[in-house]
Amino acid sequence: MWAPGEEVAKLTYFGLYALQHRGQESAGIAVSNGRQILVYKDMGLVSQVFDEATLESLKGGLAIGHSRYSTTGASVWQNAQPTFRPTATGSVALAHNGNLTNTHDLLQLVKERAGETGNNGRGAELATSDTGVMATLLSSYPDRTVEEAALEVLPKLRGAFSIVFMDENTLYAARDPQGIRPLVLGRLDRGWVVASETAALDIVGASFIREIEPGEFIAVDENGLRTERFAPAAPKGCLFEFVYLARPDTTISDRRVHSVRVEIGRRLARTSPVEADLVIPVPESGTPAAIGYAEESGIPFGHGLVKNSYVGRTFIQPSQTIRQLGIRLKLNPLRDVIAGKRLVVVDDSIVRGNTQRSLVRMLREFGAAEVHVRIASPPVKWPCFYGIDFASPAELIANGISVEEICRSIGADSLSFVALDELIEATQVPKDNLCRACFDGIYPIALPDDDLIGKHLLEDPAATVLKVVQ
Repeated sequence: MWAPGEEVAKLTYFGLYALQHRGQESAGIAVSNGRQILVYKDMGLVSQVFDEATLESLKGGLAIGHSRYSTTGASVWQNAQPTFRPTATGSVALAHNGNLTNTHDLLQLVKERAGETGNNGRGAELATSDTGVMATLLSSYPDRTVEEAALEVLPKLRGAFSIVFMDENTLYAARDPQGIRPLVLGRLDRGWVVASETAALDIVGASFIREIEPGEFIAVDENGLRTERFAPAAPKGCLFEFVYLARPDTTISDRRVHSVRVEIGRRLARTSPVEADLVIPVPESGTPAAIGYAEESGIPFGHGLVKNSYVGRTFIQPSQTIRQLGIRLKLNPLRDVIAGKRLVVVDDSIVRGNTQRSLVRMLREFGAAEVHVRIASPPVKWPCFYGIDFASPAELIANGISVEEICRSIGADSLSFVALDELIEATQVPKDNLCRACFDGIYPIALPDDDLIGKHLLEDPAATVLKVVQ
């Protein structure tokens, strides 16, 4: 956020609050007063990391913030963001959403750059995540400004990266040429805002201007906003953002996510009907699709599950033990609503299967006569190398087994998924402009080396053959 005269640290805090669903492990804010950058970050939720006194101490008119869940680099304080590095003329702070696929090659470049600048290879040890690698590279050009260094570094990055960074006077942002992770530009009366989702713009009172284009680099300072393309656009926005990751009140590709999810539910009702008494969602992410299913099927919609609002998203918790505990803490059935009823239970996705297995068991314990599970996405069969934490096929329940076998595994009376083509049509985004890799195994960006891929991928004769679209 670049907004001289505004309380940018507090506005950034509120923006992070709106984006808390994207990461719950750590949070941080970097702020500049024009002379120096101060970074405050810690492990925990946004509300746990910051208090009024801390925010009051973060003075300046330029700030960036981040809430993290780890996909590369351990979930430790050292990897909390924004990441800070000194430069030859000042400093740089950087925050990143996504996952690079050529980190090993970039680390070699870090060592080469350190040797050229007389640091005897120092710098690589600071890069304990792909975010650290980017920040270290940006700081490794003593004869260039941060902006000049960025235009040198950005074309070398591969993978998914939506990044915001800053020096003492300028806000920068960039999005990978495929635009896999979202990034949007907003306008304040006296400044500019860049955020992962439009919902964050709404919270801070900024008007939505447009999405940052794939392959675009922008800079904002006292001279206004300027933009430059560092790579040709080849759009491949993440389809899973529509399914789960993004807030329902966010807009992606000119489509409100809530409306897309309702439409997915309607299509699911048409393709996977069942005789039932009540449609209930798995709150909150399954609610829009359940509304659509009920509207299309004519089966009454009801709330049969109560969600504890103070338990985070179980999908993005960092350990399996915590995930399983979180499911029991997170949802509780309403006995008088579901007892004796034939239920259609609508959820956004099945990744590991833990939520659905526990949920079906609980619903039967509370008296449900039948439990028919309907999923508003196709089976997730493939790992994500672009910033979603299901990199091991062993964790993916749909990898290598049929829908019928999944149904038996979770204990449901029936199970159906929306077809991939139906999901894509609901988004109204052209199929070729979407990354669908977790559903069909077609990866739009070159993956890490074959040895690493071999550690993650299992043979699955039922699945699409792994492909990389160059």
